[in-house]
Amino acid sequence: MKNNILVIGGTGKTGRRVTENLTQSGHNVRVVGRKTNPVFDWKNPDTYDNALKNMDRAYIVYYPDLAVPGSRDAIKLLTEKALKAGLEKVVLLSGKGETEAEACEEIVANSGLNYTLVRASWFNQNFSEGAFLEFILNGTVALPMPEAEIPFVDVNDIADVVSKVIIDDMYNGQTITVTGPQKRTFKEVVEIMAEASNKQIQFVPISIDEFKDGMRKAGLPDSYVWLFGYLFKEVLGNPDNQEVSDDVAKVLGRPAKDFETFAKQTAATGIWNQSIAQSL
Repeated sequence: MKNNILVIGGTGKTGRRVTENLTQSGHNVRVVGRKTNPVFDWKNPDTYDNALKNMDRAYIVYYPDLAVPGSRDAIKLLTEKALKAGLEKVVLLSGKGETEAEACEEIVANSGLNYTLVRASWFNQNFSEGAFLEFILNGTVALPMPEAEIPFVDVNDIADVVSKVIIDDMYNGQTITVTGPQKRTFKEVVEIMAEASNKQIQFVPISIDEFKDGMRKAGLPDSYVWLFGYLFKEVLGNPDNQEVSDDVAKVLGRPAKDFETFAKQTAATGIWNQSIAQSL
């Protein structure tokens, strides 16, 4: 059965992969964002209705993160409008160990919609498509929380899980926790990437304040500075947030991708051996 599926954040790391999966499976996918038609802007509730019109299901990714102020109000209004528009189900991408994200999960769970919550650990692809790529290209990864052990998860696994649970009503009402198969420190993953890319990359532990100062000097907005400070301190600072889950294997019937495999596959693309100018 074909579904009309809305993907909010369809150009992001998980969204574009979910879009590709669902399109290949024959579903009609509407990707929305600030530059699409119809336009969707989290900060402009007037854009919500047109995005939801004639949709059956929706994958919700809140930008930049459910932890930021304003997310609860936006998620509440969106789910109210989704229910009114007749959507059957929503899937929310959430953050593992984020108190504010869990508040948004509660809003979705109490919305009257069928739902599945997908709670993700830190992405492998932060090192290849996101905030930390420039560190790899520079050969120095300077990050706080060196003692944190993180079950980094591959975004392809997240997308495959989302693509299944958004269609399969067996997962209605469930929280799926997606992690990699083992925990790694930043130093360990840097060493893995260095070996895979045959490149000199060093890990330098710094304080959270030093990291935030570096972000400000790089011209990043205050909201990003706050967000990363929060994620490092509140999420990585609590070991209880970093448990390994086998939900990827339960949903997909195959093990989650380990960081070594991610590193080898990414290194083979050559992205870690290009110049910073080439990556821009």
